[in-house]
Amino acid sequence: MLFAPDTEDVLEFDATILNTAARATRSGVDQLATTDQLAELMTRFGFSGRFDGDEAELEAVRQARKRLRQLWTLDRDAMVEAVNELLARLQAVPRLVRHGDLDWHVHATPQEAPLADRILVEAAMALVDVVRTDETGRLRECAADDCDGVLVDLSRNASKRFCSVRCSNRVNAVAFRERRAADPLA
Repeated sequence: MLFAPDTEDVLEFDATILNTAARATRSGVDQLATTDQLAELMTRFGFSGRFDGDEAELEAVRQARKRLRQLWTLDRDAMVEAVNELLARLQAVPRLVRHGDLDWHVHATPQEAPLADRILVEAAMALVDVVRTDETGRLRECAADDCDGVLVDLSRNASKRFCSVRCSNRVNAVAFRERRAADPLA
């Protein structure tokens, strides 16, 4: 395990929400376009706390998704600056909490804080661990040219290149066809 379980959970959530953007989805359609889609995503990942369930909250979360995308691709030193700014601006105060079936884990915003703020602060707290362990290279963009997806590589050898099996298969099939076309006798 590279990170604490709650850090890994947040990084997986962050990759998932980033991969709801249109150019990262199988359909090419934004999968964070409705309040129902947002509610389903938050339920799937067990988010607790305040949910307004309205269009304003959806738009705020979509803006948070843009900010997360920027954070995801920063180099380590730039990430430190951005994370520190975000934590200060949103007045993050880390504390240990336990709720539901979850054991002790860190929250840094009140449960009544807006959802978009809680998403950003949780991401920033996870990125603190990523920076501290010097593992920013584990946060990647998908290697498929036609995909804007991201991935968090938690594999032992840090060799994951694609956001999904779909992208991996597509890129490998194209490469195979190109090799066959270049050498038809092979």
